[in-house]
Amino acid sequence: MSYDSSYDRKTNTYRVPFLKDSIYDKTDTSPHIVRVPGSKSITNRALLLATLAEGTSTLRGVLFSDDSRHFLQCVQDLGFETTVDEPGKTITVTGQGGAVAKPEASLYVGSAGTAARFLTAYLGVSNGVYHMDASEQMRRRPMASLLDSLKELGCEILYEKDSKEGFFPFTVKSHGFHKNTISVDIEHSSQFLSALLISSCLSKEDFTVKVHGSHGMSYIEMTCKMMEQFGVRTNHLAPDTFVTAAGQHYLARDYQIEPDVSAACYFYACAPLLQIPVLVEQVHFDSLQGDVAFLRILEQMGCTLQEQPQGILVMPPKHGFHGITVDMSACSDQAITLAAIAPFADAPTTITGIGHIRLQESDRIHAIVTELGKMGIRTETDRVSPGSITIYPGMPEPCVVDTYDDHRMAMGFALIGLRAEGIEIHDPGCCRKTFEDYFQVLEEFIEGL
Repeated sequence: MSYDSSYDRKTNTYRVPFLKDSIYDKTDTSPHIVRVPGSKSITNRALLLATLAEGTSTLRGVLFSDDSRHFLQCVQDLGFETTVDEPGKTITVTGQGGAVAKPEASLYVGSAGTAARFLTAYLGVSNGVYHMDASEQMRRRPMASLLDSLKELGCEILYEKDSKEGFFPFTVKSHGFHKNTISVDIEHSSQFLSALLISSCLSKEDFTVKVHGSHGMSYIEMTCKMMEQFGVRTNHLAPDTFVTAAGQHYLARDYQIEPDVSAACYFYACAPLLQIPVLVEQVHFDSLQGDVAFLRILEQMGCTLQEQPQGILVMPPKHGFHGITVDMSACSDQAITLAAIAPFADAPTTITGIGHIRLQESDRIHAIVTELGKMGIRTETDRVSPGSITIYPGMPEPCVVDTYDDHRMAMGFALIGLRAEGIEIHDPGCCRKTFEDYFQVLEEFIEGL
């Protein structure tokens, strides 16, 4: 079995290998072990923190994907010295203590939301002129809340004649900090707050951010912990208030990046789906990544979790798995994963707290409803509370899954094809955004069953 043999270049589709019960041994209690690449969220935060630090940092276990390569290219285009070893998964970055190496530059962030938000904030509180552009996908994603916050600080945002205000492309003309208290609305993306917090120590005064909205706080916790690891502490004084004391500086360091828990979850979801034990190497409950909460969701569905030195082991339910109602606001990237395995549960599954995923790489709620509907799976969305979806049990029918240029639709919905025959994934290459060899790793995993 190989990825190439399952991929049709003419139609740009990947036929997911269908696993009959006779193919894998559900009585085998030895764990099926998987290794996944480094975390995208941690890689891109570490790149910016190393850029802001004084001296040379070495980042290990780096994820090399479309998103991280765009972020790295932007760092290089800003004039920072780097060395890159892709086979060794290592990058060194020489920072200049918060100063931008070039006072003027043109940057292209691709579809990387972290690059788009984090770099815009950093450059918006610096001193210089920076033209920012993005892919068509990223041009549709919201930026207005962050740009409004930067304008509060005295930054000028200039748009081209045909540009839409609040979206890429634009030019940032920055003049440092003109005030020490701002507000930001994070209902559309927690990255807006993370971006401002990371750059907040560049202020010469104590800097306060007032927050409107509460989703994605697990990512904010990750940001704050990583800031502290590089030498800067921000204080969460109230649910809506963060304060960074003046006089702090990021310190260059040797930094190990965790495996990507988001990627690990696709394999952990195979525990209830295929009734097999799964362990992903070096994924632990003390992870910085909020998606580790997805494992607790699997536990609610009937799985058993065991923390082991090699990683977390997920044991399958003893008698099928249960439909549940769950708020996924803390791990919303896994809403697609749960939606993909929900048809095989013994009762309906309702996912709440995910309204904001309509504004991510795709309208993910629309994508879930549409693609499951094509398979004959009944779903319901709450018109009163548009941030919820219910998926009913049923056997999916053969279908070509449209992925909407969304890596998580491709990876998550591929799981359906392991249990339902005739599932094909259109444009599987969109996984390059975060996990470029996902289907090869999935097939190696399947071969070991």
